[in-house]
Amino acid sequence: MSVSLVYKFRWRIAIALIVIALLAAMLPVMATMSHAQNSAAGFSITYRGHSYPLLTSAPKPPTDAYCRAHFGHPCYSPQEMQTAYGATGMLNQGFDGKGQTIIIVDSFGSPTIAKDLKTFDAGYGLPDPPSLTVYSPLGTKPFNPNNSTMVSWAFETTLDVEWAHAMAPGARIALMTSPMSETQGVQGMPQFLFLEQWALDHSIGKIISQSWATTENTLFFNGGYQVLKSFDAFYRQAAADNVTVFGSTGDSGVGNPDVNGKIYPFPTVNFPASDPYVTAVGGTTLTADTSGNYQSEVGWTGSGGGVSQYFGQPGFQEDNLPASVEKILNHHRGIPDISYNADPGSPILVYLSFLGKSSAGYYGIGGTSEGSPQWAGLTADGNQMNGKPLGFINADLYQVANSGNYGSAYHDVTSGNNSSGGITGYNATTGWDPVTGWGSPNATTLFTDIIQNRQH
Repeated sequence: MSVSLVYKFRWRIAIALIVIALLAAMLPVMATMSHAQNSAAGFSITYRGHSYPLLTSAPKPPTDAYCRAHFGHPCYSPQEMQTAYGATGMLNQGFDGKGQTIIIVDSFGSPTIAKDLKTFDAGYGLPDPPSLTVYSPLGTKPFNPNNSTMVSWAFETTLDVEWAHAMAPGARIALMTSPMSETQGVQGMPQFLFLEQWALDHSIGKIISQSWATTENTLFFNGGYQVLKSFDAFYRQAAADNVTVFGSTGDSGVGNPDVNGKIYPFPTVNFPASDPYVTAVGGTTLTADTSGNYQSEVGWTGSGGGVSQYFGQPGFQEDNLPASVEKILNHHRGIPDISYNADPGSPILVYLSFLGKSSAGYYGIGGTSEGSPQWAGLTADGNQMNGKPLGFINADLYQVANSGNYGSAYHDVTSGNNSSGGITGYNATTGWDPVTGWGSPNATTLFTDIIQNRQH
């Protein structure tokens, strides 16, 4: 596995102007992620409101059966997730993402990501990726283990890289890092836009995973509207260039904060997941056995979802959703499009060592952040199966769901609710809903259907 660091400036004039203008106008923001701490049970990392303890410092992860017996919850392995979400068919046919590159965008990154991925792979019996390349065209900041924001972004980075790879073991991984933290509002957003544009300009890859977000309403001012318009223009360009873009819908249900951390007194959604050119990934609670056999799923209360207050309803929703849903959306974009396991109570594991030897090991983790990289991995497998990039897939996802093969291509999640923060949310129902979208994937069937539909 080769690792290279690219420190190279190539400013695009339009984006540079946006960066300058918005940095000058930034408001104080509250970080959305917290720091590592010592707990009574041992070392833990607090991430997006949940505390995840160190489960083992051994280089080999605990088995799912061990986690259930000793910790009271599952800890799904890559192989179990592949089985539960129907990816084994593609993988067994040799469609493991070979020839594809998954682009992951995060703040700061992790100083130990290369060796941590190698340990993760060895622990779970996965091959190393063909390459893991870290690109930092805006420069980097030295990692500070006492900086809570950097620690949390390193945790996020570890999740994104290890689990995108877990679903597409043969794909290359391109990690784009920003030297500024993205929180709520415009902070960090211009830098992320620059990184994604840079990746397209340099033909880095055809799949982008975004496990970050800001409450859409935090951008409802002059500078924020410019961010919305600039990102939307970029996503349109990405779709035209056959790039698939995923965005996590958030972990606070419909109760999302403003830049000062105060919950809006009405249902809100997160951007960039709310953009129609982004495939929005919501969250569920997955129940599977210790072999990964799918048993059931409910909508997770933290699953971001609802109705955009900025974007109009795209044609792929107008053409494929029933009148009952149209009434909820009222001609606006609804999210999520699809979902994936996200509940911290049904976690997956990551291996990390960026805080030093004493706290190195496997940690559980949850949140809709785990959905975007894994959907990105599944899409890499689908791209290889298709023989070329699938690109913008939202219309395909809705057309397959609205066909007679819905029950084979998806797990329809029909229970659960995303009310949170005292704000009344939505209920998961049969078909599409503002908690889980169309549901979670039966990946081999879903991507086979997408490919076949495009051939007709």
